[in-house]
Amino acid sequence: MMTGTMTLDEFIIDQQLDFPHATGDLSSLLSSIQFAAQVVTRELNKAGLVDILGSSGSDNIQGEEQQKLDLFANDTFKSALEARHLVCGIASEEEDEAILFDHHKHQDAKYIVLMDPLDGSSNIDVNVSVGTIFSIYRRLSPTGTPATSADFLQKGREQVAAGYIIYGPSTMLVYTTGNGVHGFTYDPSLGTFCLSNKHMRTPEIGRIYSINEGHYCRFSTGIKKYIKYCQEENTEQNRPYTSRYIGSLVADFHRNLLKGGVYLYPSSITYPNGKLRLLYECNPMAFLIEQAGGSASDGRSPILDIEPNQLHQRVSFVAGSKLMVEKVEHFITQYD
Repeated sequence: MMTGTMTLDEFIIDQQLDFPHATGDLSSLLSSIQFAAQVVTRELNKAGLVDILGSSGSDNIQGEEQQKLDLFANDTFKSALEARHLVCGIASEEEDEAILFDHHKHQDAKYIVLMDPLDGSSNIDVNVSVGTIFSIYRRLSPTGTPATSADFLQKGREQVAAGYIIYGPSTMLVYTTGNGVHGFTYDPSLGTFCLSNKHMRTPEIGRIYSINEGHYCRFSTGIKKYIKYCQEENTEQNRPYTSRYIGSLVADFHRNLLKGGVYLYPSSITYPNGKLRLLYECNPMAFLIEQAGGSASDGRSPILDIEPNQLHQRVSFVAGSKLMVEKVEHFITQYD
């Protein structure tokens, strides 16, 4: 529900005193992300009319086929972040290595950004919601010098801001700077994002579980037991739960954030370490869900406490309503 016509830029300025890291630089950095999201929205809205659908003919470092819009979104966000000299480097799911901006103005920048520029891109050709995920950290290396690998391999607890953009029936930007989660809906007539969801909170328990049950036979015993628990009839506990799985992390996460539920992408025989990337997907989503009153875990410990050891590190991921995540952890502890 729209709460007024306050724009994202106005909101950031209005709330700046409450955000411990919301300097003018961070505000401008979020504006860069906002601008890139508007450009990607424009291209997605005309994707069926121009030659931007389908495979690019190349794979990313994880061996996944890149779509043309993957590369377009990656280049768009990279250019927008580089233009304002506020970021000394970025890391992207679509890039083999971290990108260090080498202009002397970039070396004075305070922040680094990690991103999944177009999450769920395999859904583009069938007109299903996709998204962008971003994560912002203060650099550890001294300003005035090039960024280092240590700047990018920080724990999720060190994030100063994180968020996602969901490109659906409307485009919505959801972000946190550690003082609650706020949502902004893009108004094409104004050409800007307007506040629509202030201080978003997720229910402590929901009735939705989101997992690719096609991989059931490859899951651990604990995850199999949890799925059966969700499907069991229990009127006192409002079960069975409803199964909802879109196959786009941003879309599944966004629905469960609003309605209450749990999202699972656990380890499996195919992906023994999990499939989702810690730095580009799990850390920013974990930061958001904790700020909204929920929880995020690898099944045993909080996502935000994991020490990263490589740029494209994969982990198991469980996130959503707090009591539902705890129940998943219980089944994993008991049976695995």
